Amino acid sequence: MQLRIAAYWLLPVLAARAAPANIYNQLNKRDLSTSPPVYPSPWMNPEADGWKEAYAKARDFVSQMTLLEKVNLTTGVGWAAEQCVGQVGAIPRLGLRSLCMHDAPLGIRGSDYNAAFPSGQTVAATFDRGLIYRRGYAIGQEAKGKGIDVILGPVAGPIGRMPAAGRNWEGFSPDPVLTGIGMSESIKGIQDAGTIACAKHFVGNEQEHFRQVGEARGYGFNISETLSSNIDDKTMHELYIWPFADAVRAGVGSVMCSYQQINNSYGCQNSKALNGLLKDELGFQGFVMSDWQAQHTGAASAVAGLDMSMPGDTEFNTGLSFWGANLTLAVLNGTVPAYRIDDMALRIMAAFFKVHKTVDGLEPINFSFWTLDTYGPIHWAANKGYQQINHHVDVRADHGNLIREIGAKATVLLKNTGSLPLKKPKFLAVIGEDAGANPNGPNSCADRGCDNGTLAMGWGSGTANFPYLVTPDAALQAQALQDGSRYESILTNYATSQTKALVSQANVTAVVFVNADSGEGYINVDGNMGDRKNLTLWKNGDSLVKNVSSWCPNTIVVIHSVGPVLLTEWYDNPNITAILWAGLPGQESGNSITDVLYGKVNPSGRSPFTWGATRESYGADVLYTPNNGNGAPQQDFSEGVFIDYRYFDKANSTVIYEFGHGLSYTTFEYSNIRVEKSNAGPYRPTTGTTAPAPTFGNFSTDLNDYVFPSDELEYIYQYIYPYLNTTDAKNASADPYYGKTAEEFLPPHATDDTPQPLLRSSGGNSPGGNPQLYDIMYTITADITNTGSIVGDEVVQLYVSLGGPNDPKVVLRDFGKLRIEPGQTAQFRGTLTRRDLSNWDTGLQDWVVSNYTKTVYVGRSSRKLDLSAVLL
Repeated sequence: MQLRIAAYWLLPVLAARAAPANIYNQLNKRDLSTSPPVYPSPWMNPEADGWKEAYAKARDFVSQMTLLEKVNLTTGVGWAAEQCVGQVGAIPRLGLRSLCMHDAPLGIRGSDYNAAFPSGQTVAATFDRGLIYRRGYAIGQEAKGKGIDVILGPVAGPIGRMPAAGRNWEGFSPDPVLTGIGMSESIKGIQDAGTIACAKHFVGNEQEHFRQVGEARGYGFNISETLSSNIDDKTMHELYIWPFADAVRAGVGSVMCSYQQINNSYGCQNSKALNGLLKDELGFQGFVMSDWQAQHTGAASAVAGLDMSMPGDTEFNTGLSFWGANLTLAVLNGTVPAYRIDDMALRIMAAFFKVHKTVDGLEPINFSFWTLDTYGPIHWAANKGYQQINHHVDVRADHGNLIREIGAKATVLLKNTGSLPLKKPKFLAVIGEDAGANPNGPNSCADRGCDNGTLAMGWGSGTANFPYLVTPDAALQAQALQDGSRYESILTNYATSQTKALVSQANVTAVVFVNADSGEGYINVDGNMGDRKNLTLWKNGDSLVKNVSSWCPNTIVVIHSVGPVLLTEWYDNPNITAILWAGLPGQESGNSITDVLYGKVNPSGRSPFTWGATRESYGADVLYTPNNGNGAPQQDFSEGVFIDYRYFDKANSTVIYEFGHGLSYTTFEYSNIRVEKSNAGPYRPTTGTTAPAPTFGNFSTDLNDYVFPSDELEYIYQYIYPYLNTTDAKNASADPYYGKTAEEFLPPHATDDTPQPLLRSSGGNSPGGNPQLYDIMYTITADITNTGSIVGDEVVQLYVSLGGPNDPKVVLRDFGKLRIEPGQTAQFRGTLTRRDLSNWDTGLQDWVVSNYTKTVYVGRSSRKLDLSAVLL
């Protein structure tokens, strides 16, 4: 038996220490962004709000663990080594089974008898905190029922810098406040249900192109390093880490670091991002896991703040690991300080105990991601351990009703000249492939990597198998039969003559279904390598809409899409009497849209992004071709905080439909804005120091104690173990630099375990940043009256102008959803915190409220601001 470990364990550390900018300047003669070193990696705070009990339990547990057990807990067992998409080693001596990390943001990937929920972007369109929470709770329930310990979501990265980016639909919105609330409510729901949430991808992960070298080379791009997202300090704080601060404040148990580089330092070994921003400034107390194959070094990633390696191997199915046996050696020889391995284990177990009272009673892992067969090898890659691996446990409960409700309440009525709601139409004609079923079944394309039939989710690791998919055609036909309507459908975009003959008849109400898809970069659909090639409708959709509307004077358009599409050529056609965006609504798609079209649900969705007139009008765009030779492509976020509606406002550009826009079947009137100033005290910067790093006892330095116990344990091929294969340390590491001290190749202070000064912007004992940031400074109320004839839900939006010459025109800061009976008036109540009114001061390295005049607006979208008041 020969254990294989990475021969380049320490070598990448040396490369990482060299200044990346100097290397690239020599090769490509251009200046590149750099990321400053921040060390040591902050250790857990035993007094952190919301973590005290979990910390105490974790400390008791970790203090009993051996070094091998700590390494086992922090290192994944390898790709396809067990049942989940990622697992760490078990601690059987202490009663802890292997922890299961599994996708994804809208449901359980690759399993059966689980629900397929609406996407994050879709639920964001409800602007309904309660619905977001309930969706998170249901996802957490299902994950727990399958034996999943960490569900890999929700998503704030990408936030949606570019509308064509492939995975925007997994997240919520390009607005950081809406995304932050989406993150917070989802996390609370998931963890209240008994599953650890994982906020991802931290940070700057805004496109699919060039996120991984191997993937890019597979598409014919000759690059040697992944893309670098180059983000300035102010933009990072005011936009990209804003929703992650909300996630930390909500008590999220884990955070996933990203594939790409941040200012030319890989996300999973970027000490500024992980140590500085996440663990120090935001006070994150949980654990950081790598994205799958996003770890590039061993010791360097450990001291930079990585706590868990996923899936454990350097590349899929190599049997090599940067950690595993290498991490064992690194702790033994002092390269990785003892406090760091203790802190890794402590963070993982604290997150565990935050949602579980004990290690006893966990649901067994009762499914296999690798097959739906009932029986098979539990060690899939090694084809070992044949047994029952899928128990086909049905975890759906009544979640179909919730999915239907979300899908309907997320639907955005963009345009309506009076044709909706439908009232027993005489003749309903439904047109378009997007109304019908995939002829090969809804799960026939792996990870939904195609666009056949109606679009209810994008593609990639953020997907789930449909237990069923109600198509619009099926649901609308059922409604038409109930009403006695005539009903016909043509479920293709290309039957031009047949479509013309159908919709040109008398008394036709034509409903045209069109879509636009995207997803993760490892799947290429029709030349869309994750990111969309353009913002047009797919499969001749624009021509279909223009043709049908030229033949039928009552044409209704329904769009299922992953984000905005270009409507410029046809949205204002008078024959198009209504336009609806239905997002990615999940398994109840047809029922949800039927509920809205027929007025069973009064539409109340609001667009979570802006609909621009042209692709260029959005400003930022996907980088589709390398721009740095064969080095790391450089993506400069030079627009700063000005993305989506902030950019359109700055450029004073015309929009088709603005952020926050959405119509109702009733009407509302806004009046009587009132501002009440609170008695919040002054801002107090955090001061003081941390306690010294805790450690939990000595461990043996005799390498004989760490050799693989072949007499007790069967070696599984490609499985990642913490054990050594020889007592000769240099040979065990297979590293030519073995024997050098940490001080010789790690950055200064990387192994320091002494008390550290607290950042003035940090929270001390309050995760999420300085607690004074969340003091309520103002309460704003306004009266909203339903002036129509039916009950309706109005999304009231609170915007602020920060007043500075370099600030956006307005920024969303709060919202509320009010259900109001006809003729009745309800009161909207919103709040503004200190953070809401602050800017990031790059010199002071803290939040400050500027002296510029602040104005508050209450309205129904980012450009329909009915009421305003100056904040005094």
